[in-house]
Amino acid sequence: MARSKEFDTTEVLHKAMKVFGHYGYEGTSLQNLLDGLGIARQSLYDTYGTKRDLFIKAVKHYVEEKSSTVVAYLNREEPVKKVIGEIFQTIISALQDEERREECLILYSAIDQVPHDPDIAALFERDRKLLETAFYEALVRAQGRGEIGQNKDLHALAQYLYYARYGLTQTAKLSNDPKVLEDVSAVVLSTLDHY
Repeated sequence: MARSKEFDTTEVLHKAMKVFGHYGYEGTSLQNLLDGLGIARQSLYDTYGTKRDLFIKAVKHYVEEKSSTVVAYLNREEPVKKVIGEIFQTIISALQDEERREECLILYSAIDQVPHDPDIAALFERDRKLLETAFYEALVRAQGRGEIGQNKDLHALAQYLYYARYGLTQTAKLSNDPKVLEDVSAVVLSTLDHY
């Protein structure tokens, strides 16, 4: 009879996000992973495969978890600016929390791999289509309720909001000043009024 795993595979993926977020993909060694995950080398290989396999699984888990939260927000029947503001505030809160921030910074490493790794590129492309559609549909509903002007290019605005989310993660990598994140978010939200 096979032994059952003595660790929570989802919890290990969260730990992997932190390790890759802290060291970056290229800078993460096998020892960094073993220390950060708290599992044996053989368990790592048996459950997750290579370092690249684990990285892809961790990025996929992170992106799908965050994207499903964004879609849930966007499906709410509340004013679109309020909902989008809450989405961006949730990101800012995560980036200002040391524990959650390192998980978020896995995106920095993942985006860096997009030009060289077709699996990572495909993951982000699926995510882009999902979220741009969710933003677009929320904006269409908002425009129908008179919350935003009729002259807006909603496809371009949805695209902008998608990329602006990732821009906050890049900003957090460059600046520890919480006001910078708040200011960037405020300008993003202002596009709903002035675009």
